[in-house]
Amino acid sequence: MMTVPQACAYLKEQENILILCHQSPDGDTLGSGFGLYYALLAMGKQAQVVCSDPIPPQFSYLLPEAMPQIDPQCVVAVDVADPQLLGDALSCWADRVDLCIDHHPSNRRYAARTLLRPDAAATAEMMIEIIRGLAVDPDQRIANCIYTGLCTDTGCFQYSNVTSHTLRTAADMVDLGAQAYRINRKMFGTKSKARIAMEREVLDSLVYAMEGRIAVIAVTGEMLERTGAIESELDGLSSIPREIEGVKVGITLREKPGGFKISVRTVEKINAAAICALFGGGGHARAAGCFIGEPLEQCRKKIIGAAKAACEEAGL
Repeated sequence: MMTVPQACAYLKEQENILILCHQSPDGDTLGSGFGLYYALLAMGKQAQVVCSDPIPPQFSYLLPEAMPQIDPQCVVAVDVADPQLLGDALSCWADRVDLCIDHHPSNRRYAARTLLRPDAAATAEMMIEIIRGLAVDPDQRIANCIYTGLCTDTGCFQYSNVTSHTLRTAADMVDLGAQAYRINRKMFGTKSKARIAMEREVLDSLVYAMEGRIAVIAVTGEMLERTGAIESELDGLSSIPREIEGVKVGITLREKPGGFKISVRTVEKINAAAICALFGGGGHARAAGCFIGEPLEQCRKKIIGAAKAACEEAGL
């Protein structure tokens, strides 16, 4: 395990640095990755950010005008708790990661060096410390990157992972020129027609258990075909069940080849990561995920059973 000063010292010694983001990229992996990228360029180093999946259009403001390919001397993974999350296109780097910078308690310690801070609300919250430790003065581009990571991994600062340090960091980014209104609007205030159609579909799939204390929605391939929604338009759907009054455990089932990817969101007293660990997954106490290789009905039955047990254990 490394400290921020140790990670900075290591990065200062490297020249050509490849930055890996996780598949189905979100604002934290992209904001952290491109924040580091711009900082390394400011130091005169060569760097490149890569991801197995296309970068969703709402994050286009993070991208540089051009980014030449490099022959990496060093490989850094950001916000990647498990090498499997790199996706097929980047699987060749799974056992070649020199430094992992992450905030997930479920991190597999797969990298040669790991900087892990489970109490951080987002990897971006750590990344700005690294950037400053590299003696780089953050400009507006970097501030936009860090703010993006912070706001997306905290649900626009609504989640229980938000601390005073998180809020002070976000305020610092605004002082540095981060376009908070524009970013918040893109991330939380704008939806495509396909996204609205998908929300209607998933609400039709809503199932309650334990007298409404558990709520489950499903996203199937057939729904995607009917609505025309793309992967990047599904962000935030997992928060819908948890937003319902009285719900203690909100669950989203997302159809994938061979089964369903599960997202679990919980209130305090119920550990989402513990629920997902029963199926080989992990994450944070209030937000976690796993995969169940079963058809929809069997999958829903299994995850509801695990959620019921967690509620009963918590006395809810």
